[in-house]
Amino acid sequence: MSRTIKTAAVLLCLSAGVVVCYLPLSAAPKPKAGVQYRSPEAIVVDKAGKTLYIAEVTAKRIAIFDIATRKVTKHIDLPGEPSGLTLSPDGGKLFVTCGIAPGKVAICDPAAGSVKKMIPAGHSPRSPVLDRGTGTLYVCDRFRNAVLVFDPSGKQTASIPVPREPYAAALTPDGKKLFVANHLPAGPGDVDYVACSVSVVDTAAKKVAVNIKLPNGATSVLGLAMSPDGKYVTLTHVVARYHLPTTQLERGWMSTNAMSIVNTENDKLVNTVLLDDVDSGAANPRGVAWSADNKFICVAQAGTHDISVIDVDALMKKLEKAVADKKAEGVVNNLAFLVDLRRRLKLTGNGPRGVVLVGTKAYVTEYFTGTLAVIDINPEARPEVESIALGPEQPMTIARKGERFFHDADLCFQHWLSCVTCHPEARIDGLNWDLLNDGMGNPKSAKSMLLAHQTPPAMVTGVRAKAEVAVRSGIRFIQFAVRPEEDAVAIDAYLKSLTPVPSPYLVDGKLSAAAQRGKKLFESAGCAGCHPPPLFTDKKKYDIGTGPDNRGFKEFDTPTLVEVWRTGPYLLDGRARTITDVLKKQNPEDKHGTTSKLSDQQIADLAEYVLSQ
Repeated sequence: MSRTIKTAAVLLCLSAGVVVCYLPLSAAPKPKAGVQYRSPEAIVVDKAGKTLYIAEVTAKRIAIFDIATRKVTKHIDLPGEPSGLTLSPDGGKLFVTCGIAPGKVAICDPAAGSVKKMIPAGHSPRSPVLDRGTGTLYVCDRFRNAVLVFDPSGKQTASIPVPREPYAAALTPDGKKLFVANHLPAGPGDVDYVACSVSVVDTAAKKVAVNIKLPNGATSVLGLAMSPDGKYVTLTHVVARYHLPTTQLERGWMSTNAMSIVNTENDKLVNTVLLDDVDSGAANPRGVAWSADNKFICVAQAGTHDISVIDVDALMKKLEKAVADKKAEGVVNNLAFLVDLRRRLKLTGNGPRGVVLVGTKAYVTEYFTGTLAVIDINPEARPEVESIALGPEQPMTIARKGERFFHDADLCFQHWLSCVTCHPEARIDGLNWDLLNDGMGNPKSAKSMLLAHQTPPAMVTGVRAKAEVAVRSGIRFIQFAVRPEEDAVAIDAYLKSLTPVPSPYLVDGKLSAAAQRGKKLFESAGCAGCHPPPLFTDKKKYDIGTGPDNRGFKEFDTPTLVEVWRTGPYLLDGRARTITDVLKKQNPEDKHGTTSKLSDQQIADLAEYVLSQ
């Protein structure tokens, strides 16, 4: 085992270069005819603590669950996969975001079990938040990088720009501040500090007052919750150790899993604590919830199928002591910080995602088993867990098994990570990784796995002949595991099942006027020579003048441009923050298309076309 652990690593990615992780809702693998998966994810409870509303993603509906009888009493069918939900104070309206393009918010009548009204809401919206005083609704317009504001009639009144992929949000009790978790880092990848941020929206001014940077390496922010007293916001995310070569997994060498705490009064990061143990990771933290009495924080750890229950008073006292002892900066690297402050409780289902607390009972959605976990978090109680089926489940297709394996850290040595850790939603994490498949000291940005099996070779430098080789190498050298061949075959099937999400740059599903002009420039500038449709790659390697001479390589695989709008930053090491930077600033000697003589307007048109794929 020790020899395996010390083996040079190759990330389970098709790059040289891990969410709300899992597929975006609009790109989730579609089950075969007659196969109905539920995929429970987001969950809310009514004010009385008697009824749960559960988003069944793949089934495209809401399950209404009676806590007393522990049964689903009815369903509300939706036009698309539900990505978030919130309930009006009187329980008379349920607001559900449908993660599709164009996006929708379904306003439902829980009593009738029906949708009463649909309102348009950007692209792949999620995490609706209702101001219970004014009736204002806030929605994360994920792929247009904005927060949408709706008045009580459903009319959109504002669109507030945020850094990148707003994924989850929460409102202070007084309604003055909206805290928004940005899923991925927004800047270039070739700098020393790359991390996601939390946007603090001034709801009166309808603008971002401050962006709070999370620790270096923070990516895949998937959960956010406000404390009942409104003093703190907690966020779940990965802290990637991307500055280190991927030579081992022990003690979080490659990747750790964390919860950050933000003070809502001064809008500052209190600190970030690691959810992992010294020798056992807590991979892919997602849902987070506070108990009504502010005593406990509960975190669902999707990759390890358990929850962490954290003593709030003890946590805050220890964080204060770290400040007094001038050790606060080291907390984010301390795998033992939560010892004696946290209990890890194992669940029996697979893929916990959403969590709510009703009294001392935690209700946790289990995505891949279509179940609802129920466990008493009272430290005085015996932690018995139930896993309640939300309905009959069909046998898994091979692609669904692959999706489950892709998210499952049980496949990994010490459970530090899963494939999705470095490839949230099978796409990119915005970081550079120093893999050892082509030498050490040459970190490169992650590539999306979309179409990877159709566009060989794999990895930025094309070091893997095809995606199948990269998948198996990743299991062996990044997860440090030996798995049956059928596991890799299933992951291949899952990745092959991925479908592109329509670009947010399209207008009613078609190219804009600017993109139509850009399409002509794409041909005349020579871009189509290496990026021919429909895959927008000729599957060859080229020297385009961006390879650093001191690293021993200059040629790079031609990437597909399909979904390029969501895979920045660009080029081998993420040096180009935008496609405009690729065309204008990072194109020496016009090796990456003849763009040096194009006007700014032509560059903008060309970029619009590229981003429309």
